[in-house]
Amino acid sequence: MVEVYVGLDVSDKSTHLCVVDGRGDEIWSGACATDPEVIARTLERRAPGRVRVVLETGPLSAFLYHGLVERGVPVTCVCARHAKGVLSARVNKSDPHDAEGLAQMARTGWFKAVRIKAEATHMDRARLKIREQLVAARLAMAGQLRGLLKLFGLRLGKVTTPGKRRERLAALFALRPELEPILAPLTESLEALEAQIAKASKALAIQAQADPVTARLMTAPGVGPITALVFKSSIEDPGRFARGEDAGAFAGLAPRRNQSGERDHKGRISKAGDRMLRSALYEAANVLLARVKRPCALRDWGLRLAETKGPKRARVAVARKLAILLHRLWLSETDFRWA
Repeated sequence: MVEVYVGLDVSDKSTHLCVVDGRGDEIWSGACATDPEVIARTLERRAPGRVRVVLETGPLSAFLYHGLVERGVPVTCVCARHAKGVLSARVNKSDPHDAEGLAQMARTGWFKAVRIKAEATHMDRARLKIREQLVAARLAMAGQLRGLLKLFGLRLGKVTTPGKRRERLAALFALRPELEPILAPLTESLEALEAQIAKASKALAIQAQADPVTARLMTAPGVGPITALVFKSSIEDPGRFARGEDAGAFAGLAPRRNQSGERDHKGRISKAGDRMLRSALYEAANVLLARVKRPCALRDWGLRLAETKGPKRARVAVARKLAILLHRLWLSETDFRWA
């Protein structure tokens, strides 16, 4: 049986397939519905001697990957950013051409495989994403409320709790009572959002306390339930990184490097990794530097760095160190010990 390689260019309704042999010659090209069962049947008929099937990362990649693996298809998911560099070399872009380019990548092995998370991990990340979206909506609506009040010369001021905001709004509406019914939809929506955020935060905190891994990660200074859950769901398996520094690079917290000959320049962080993980680590670093009062080596190092490099760079550096620390705690199965 001839060994063949397959590229899948996935779209919402249909998936274009291209089958090439070991020399790179196209054997078959076509399309089918974007469904694991349909794709597996098409591959069984058109590419029985397949060695490797390649698809790019995207919204449907996890669904298709797990479905194809269950049906015995040797599928590999590749980074879409890396695939773009290869596919962009073609003059004409089309779905059949992209599928053929992915098939050639499968044949040559010139790609970086992406780890596809388990379904249970995606469930945890969905809970975290929903809470993140609710928090973003609350911030946007709170800013809108402040801006509308300022149009009429009213200042909400600093409010840290829903109760204080209600008290402040009652005082402002006493000055301009005609604004209360106008802003009622906004204020009521804010209260509903805050109730949902509190409910989601409580559920995530209970989940983090019950899990031995996240409970261990929370012993590190500045790390709370959300950061611990984000770190666990993003990394999933600490053994995938040989060094703790790789965990920081995975979060996009490692500086870019441009080296050629005598030139060796290190720039800003790459921001090429998991955005949710990077944000959670940055927030944990901010808590460590601003709120944690108990002295520790990491906090002292970050404060010294803030004096010379500025607070933003210090928070980024501490976030990268936190990624290394959490990876080590997870891998060694030990709690954080204060000096």
